[in-house]
Amino acid sequence: MGKEKETTMTEKKNSARKSTAVRLWKYLKPHRIFVLLSLLMAAVTVAGTLYLPILMGDAIDCIMGEGQVDFAVIQSILLLGVLTAVVTGLAQWIMNICNNRITFHVTRDIRNHAIEKIEILPLKYVDGHSYGDVVSRVIADVDQFADGLLMGFTQFFTGVITILGTLGFMFSIHVWIALLVVCLTPISLFVARFIASHTYSMFRLQSETRGEETALVEEMIEGQKVVKAFGYEYTAQERFDEINGRLRDCSLQATFYSSLTNPCTRFVNSIVYASVALSGALTALSGGLSVGQLTVLLSYANQYTKPFNEISGVVTELQNAFACAARIFELIDEEPQTPEPADAQTLTDVEGNVALSHVHFSYQPDRKLIEDFNLQVEKGQRVAIVGPTGCGKTTIINLLMRFYDVNAGSIQVDGDDIRHLTRHSLRDAYGMVLQDTWLKTGTVRENITLGNDSYTDEEIIRAAKEAHSYSFIKKMPKGLDTWITEDGAGMSQGQKQLLCITRVMLHVPAMLILDEATSSIDTRTEQKIQNALAKLMEGRTSFIVAHRLSTIQNADIILVMKDGHIIEKGNHEQLLAQNGFYTELYNSQFANI
Repeated sequence: MGKEKETTMTEKKNSARKSTAVRLWKYLKPHRIFVLLSLLMAAVTVAGTLYLPILMGDAIDCIMGEGQVDFAVIQSILLLGVLTAVVTGLAQWIMNICNNRITFHVTRDIRNHAIEKIEILPLKYVDGHSYGDVVSRVIADVDQFADGLLMGFTQFFTGVITILGTLGFMFSIHVWIALLVVCLTPISLFVARFIASHTYSMFRLQSETRGEETALVEEMIEGQKVVKAFGYEYTAQERFDEINGRLRDCSLQATFYSSLTNPCTRFVNSIVYASVALSGALTALSGGLSVGQLTVLLSYANQYTKPFNEISGVVTELQNAFACAARIFELIDEEPQTPEPADAQTLTDVEGNVALSHVHFSYQPDRKLIEDFNLQVEKGQRVAIVGPTGCGKTTIINLLMRFYDVNAGSIQVDGDDIRHLTRHSLRDAYGMVLQDTWLKTGTVRENITLGNDSYTDEEIIRAAKEAHSYSFIKKMPKGLDTWITEDGAGMSQGQKQLLCITRVMLHVPAMLILDEATSSIDTRTEQKIQNALAKLMEGRTSFIVAHRLSTIQNADIILVMKDGHIIEKGNHEQLLAQNGFYTELYNSQFANI
């Protein structure tokens, strides 16, 4: 059973490598002209490199006899040698240019496809994978792959052509000595296969562990304030040491097998060279070879074995590259979000009538969340959603924005199922402010407009004043042109949230989603923003998720959720009159006031 399992694992690894190789060829296909030119230049480089020993051998034969040095022939041979060296150098330069172009264009294409896939991946993938691991695949793994691919083009093709070319020239000089070299070749092939079979799995494990370590570092840096506040430094260090220890172990194993390359191949090289030297010397003594030809054969024996040394090293790098490429392709092959139908409609002239009919949804099949959820929202109504943590409030928002698709049932906007609408037009109809703020590296203006250059400074300033963010924006060194980073260094959490509210004030959407939009803002500013948002919500369908019930008392409909179900429904006064779960929530917040 153990042998069968090992055989099955080996077959799977071989299948994975073949699949990766096929995928790589698809990326190489658009650059096949440069691939062919690289191969041609490699052939010219090898031909020139192998022709030079013949010229040197002829020159040696011209000076063997006493008083028989043919200077005219030697001079012509030297001139031809210089010309051959120049052509060889030029061909090698062109080959390197082609190889670099192929490598960097292929890695560019792979990264583009990876980013394109990330943009259309469902949120369940992003939520289920650490950001650091995804970043490691797109950045570190692609870099490792590029290094292996470049070495493969630079040395692998040249090495193979050198081996074939050397054998051809050796057969043209002496068949039996060439056959002796061929008979010793399987030793090099066996060594290369042994190293290749043991390095792939080690380098793949190394790549996966590196991604895990990157994820931890990214997590700790992003949450460094929380780490320091709760004294998590030592635990984080222990976690890092454990992962780093595993990375050390798998890296040492991978390095151990790859380090066998040089001594093993050099040993085989020495055997081949010694065999050619001994057999060639005996043949030369019997008159079967001239001294010049023996010199050529020894030079070829040295050149013949060198590519095996280089190829073995290339194989190690290629194994690493294939392992990294496999991880990249795993990301690219992930199931994308449900594609939009060919006849998807664009949502225009939004009125804001929203209907959720018999909606069922769960993040995990074995854990039910939203079951048979029904809601009818008329144009301009303000709908507040309250309830304990984990009851499904934010999940409803995710479904409305179609970040996730319902498992069953339907959500309609103005009578159209949102699955039949383009995602862009649906999301463009909403203005959204979340509890978690998001900023990008750029100017304050770019963070407010999010790349939409059609807004004027007057419109931006008006929105900022309405959101009460202009008071701190104008105090910044360059106002709207002040450069900020993604973590908003130098800004408070409340200021970052005000910038997010400013986006909504500027966009003036048809519908609003506010998920704890003022959670990080002081009470006085919150009251001003609530008044501004109330003005913005006039005539607009609005969904408000709130824990502080004081912020939603003016809502037209308050939905009280628990375990994915609506257990109470009505306005503030009606729900208090019911003396139910909402009353308990309300009293728990205001009992001590």
